[in-house]
This record gives sequence, C-alpha cells and structure tokens, in this order.
Amino acid sequence: MKKVLLATVVAAFAAFIGHRFLQLKEMTLASRELSVKHLNCQYLQNIEFGAEDITILNKDGRAFLSAGLKFPGLPSFSDEPGKMYVLDLLHPKPTPELLNIKGELDLSSFNPHGISVYVDEADDSVYVFVVNHPQHETQVELFKFVEEDLSLVHLKTIKHELLYSVNDIVAVGMDSFYATNDHYFSNKLLKSYVEPFLAQPWTNVVYFSPTEVKMVSEGYYMANGINMSPDKRYVYVVDPLGHDVHMLERKEDNALTTVKSVGVGSLCDNVEVDLETGDLWLGCHPNGKILMFDPKDPPGSEVIRIQNIQSDQPVLTQVYADNGSVLIGSSVAATYEGKLLIGSVFHKALCCDLK
Repeated sequence: MKKVLLATVVAAFAAFIGHRFLQLKEMTLASRELSVKHLNCQYLQNIEFGAEDITILNKDGRAFLSAGLKFPGLPSFSDEPGKMYVLDLLHPKPTPELLNIKGELDLSSFNPHGISVYVDEADDSVYVFVVNHPQHETQVELFKFVEEDLSLVHLKTIKHELLYSVNDIVAVGMDSFYATNDHYFSNKLLKSYVEPFLAQPWTNVVYFSPTEVKMVSEGYYMANGINMSPDKRYVYVVDPLGHDVHMLERKEDNALTTVKSVGVGSLCDNVEVDLETGDLWLGCHPNGKILMFDPKDPPGSEVIRIQNIQSDQPVLTQVYADNGSVLIGSSVAATYEGKLLIGSVFHKALCCDLK
C-alpha cells in the first residue's frame, strides 16, 4: 500500500513538473520565430551597456535615458555603476550627454531601472523619478533637472515596504507616482527560483504619495512597464509573461479599475505614450532568449505600436524587428517628430527614422 501511495505521489509530482515546464515554455514564447524588419537606424554614441528605459519631454524633444542596469539573472558587461543621460532629438545628430548627479546619493551603487519625468506647470521645472536598485534593493530617487549645466540635483530617496521590487514608474505629481512590482516575493531565493517556476499572477501596482501608499491593482504575472494616457485618465500596465497591455481607469482616490487588456503576442517590457496621438510604443523581447542569454544565439528585439487603444478595435503594428544581429534585448521604444529611440537592457541603443 505504501509503495502504491509513493508511486502515486511521484507520478503526480512528475506530472506537475512537466505541466509547469510546458506552461513556462508557452509563457516565454520559446518556440516563436522572428522575421527581420529593419529601419534606417544608427547606434547612439556613449551607450554601450544598455539604455533600459527612455522617456521624452514632448515640449522640447529632450529624452532622458537610464543606462547600465544590473539585473539579477541577466548579463552585465560593465562593473561601472549606472548612469543617466539626456539627448536632444531636435539636434541634427542626437547624441546622449552624461548627466552630472549632484547631492547626497551613493553613486558607486547607482543602478537605475525605470524612469519617469514630471513637469511642474507653475514654473516648468522638470523632475526626474528613477527606480534605483543599490545592492539589488529597491528605492526611488527624485531629482530636479538643471538644464544650464546638464545636471540632476538629488532631492530625496523614497522607500516603502510596498515598494519592494519596483520595475517601472509613472509620475503623477511632484512627489507622487504609480509603480509596478515585478515580483511577489522579496526574498532573493524565492523571487529568483520559486516564483518563476510557479509562474502565478501575483504581482501588482502601487500608488505612492507623501500622505498615502496603497496597492491599487494586482493579478499580473510580471507587472513591468507603466505609463499614462495624455489626458491622465488611463494608466497602462505591461505584463510581458501575460503577453498583454492592461488599460486601467484612474479614480478620484487614485485607485485603478481594469477597463480591458490588449494582447500583443510578444514579451513587451516598457511602454511610452505619444502625447500628441495617444499611441503606445512598446519595446519588446520576441521570445524568452532574454532569460537564457547565449552570445552565439542572442535575444532579438521588437517594437510594437498600438493605435486607438481606447477604441473597440485597437490597431497593432510591428514597427521594428531584429534577430539580435543589430540590437540585443530591446526594452523600450520612444518616438518624437519622426525619430524613434530604441533602448535595450544591457546592449546598445538606436536612433531610427520613421519618415
């Protein structure tokens, strides 16, 4: 009887393991092949170790880039700390310029991830929010951009128990924002091995302000990129392992309610919004190669555009696709006046012509 029971348990466990691997294969789009679709692109100078996130100030075509991210489970090809850059898209040859960070911040462990920009309408002051992972912890840095000397003045560091695994951020005020937690567990062992294997929709979105911090949305396999519609009515959340973009409506108390989700058929990372058209631009990983890096068979890159997302029939367009020969592991796409910037997690960045 004991042998029968043991055999049953072993068989059930083996079936569970097999099912899990099949599910992970499907979630990571392991068998997906990609056809190349290139644009007229040039590498951005000074970006050698990734520009994981990029956001653009539409009023003057200035782009901010976070570079040099070191993320658990992904390769890193530099021992230097991360950096922030700014780029003028109105210049004939846009070139990222290093931003000088001032203030009381440990730059030796600076590890920038998602970023967002907020403009104070009272005086046009520009505030830059940066998700930072010193020693692979999580905190949010708030800076003020000073154009005269291309510097970021550090104003404060934000930490909270609900902001434990932040991936991306979208600012909604001078010191308030929505943020995505891309893991459920904070323990390094659990989040690195157990959680990916279980692959459950446990991650969430948090609203932060000086007076209130609360979870406002949950049920994502990996809540990743986040952004907001031009009228600030809707928030968009990308779930790469769910292969979709979620559209949520903001309430007066900053809670979020789900309106719908749009399937994208790719492992999309960050989302940028064209403030003129409302179009969504997604930097995507075509398949799970990004999670198992092989320099002989590098992960590719993909850019997807979503038009009319608020309508009953959103239009999806693959704008760019590469097999890793040009750009490895695209993570963000941002556009301005016919120019498209494509960043990557740990490789290079491109400036492409759309016209």
